[in-house]
Amino acid sequence: MKIAVVGATGMVGEVMLQVLAERNFVKANDELILVASERSVGKEMEFQGKTYKVVGLATAVEMKPEIALFSAGGGTSLEWAPKFAEVGTTVVDNSSAWRMDPTKKLIVPEINADQLTKEDKIIANPNCSTIQMVLALAPLHKKYNIKRVIVSTYQSITGTGVKAVKQLENEYAGIDGEMAYKYQIHRNAIPQCDVFEDNGYTKEEMKLVKETKKILSDDSVKVTATAVRVPIVGGHSEAVNVEFSNDFDINEVRSILENTDGVVVQDNLKEFEYPMPLFAQGKNEVFVGRLRRDESQANTLNMWIVADNLRKGAATNTIQIAEYLVANNLV
Repeated sequence: MKIAVVGATGMVGEVMLQVLAERNFVKANDELILVASERSVGKEMEFQGKTYKVVGLATAVEMKPEIALFSAGGGTSLEWAPKFAEVGTTVVDNSSAWRMDPTKKLIVPEINADQLTKEDKIIANPNCSTIQMVLALAPLHKKYNIKRVIVSTYQSITGTGVKAVKQLENEYAGIDGEMAYKYQIHRNAIPQCDVFEDNGYTKEEMKLVKETKKILSDDSVKVTATAVRVPIVGGHSEAVNVEFSNDFDINEVRSILENTDGVVVQDNLKEFEYPMPLFAQGKNEVFVGRLRRDESQANTLNMWIVADNLRKGAATNTIQIAEYLVANNLV
């Protein structure tokens, strides 16, 4: 099989290569194609002891890979994903380009991979903050029926990219440099992730609203979000308040989450055990804790959800989709 990684030199692309190696997705007789923009063509990269030269997008299309894992930005995806699809490649796209396209599937494998068919040549990977939230919500929605979700996020600067990481490092060191954000991020919290829309919400906040409904296949679920950028690198954290149609038992909630693939419950208050980016970094699971009843309102749960946004929020979920495609002979 030929497997292309588009955006291989970027932050998510590099994590994709780590996860591909860890999960042994690229077998000895497979051909790995590392793809990036023209300015990176010819650059040499290492993968599992072998050296690869980066190729451009047009060259990669000509090579007709079976699978292309995209993490190269929305503009690149809009232009090039259809070109790959035309030559028979199945594209798993990590940008926002195709997520809300009604003709494209939006997939978190543990929830809805069974929607996929051989005809799905462009598959959308959800937003990082959405993935970790819906992985915890989906089994609870099946059991208790979610009416409304209120989520506040505390998002890692790695969600912005290398430029933001460099900004924080410069600010730690007292160096003036290029700014990824309008304000300093060191010792700060910026209540803006992505650009503002006409309704006063940011694009990131509206992704949480729209993508949750699509993944759960339920437009009746009401979602409102506030997304905040914080000066950490380990992953995204979310305070999530969930109102159900039906009452719940907190121990049953805990048991459901403990038995959900991809979820790890960390909820031992006596030992001060709860999810944190410090411990989520570099891991593929979604961590859930601080499970407690909202005492101000009936049938309502509070929980705290943390995940490495570059892993389950991006690279790992993308590769899990590819694994499902291969395992089910869809490519």
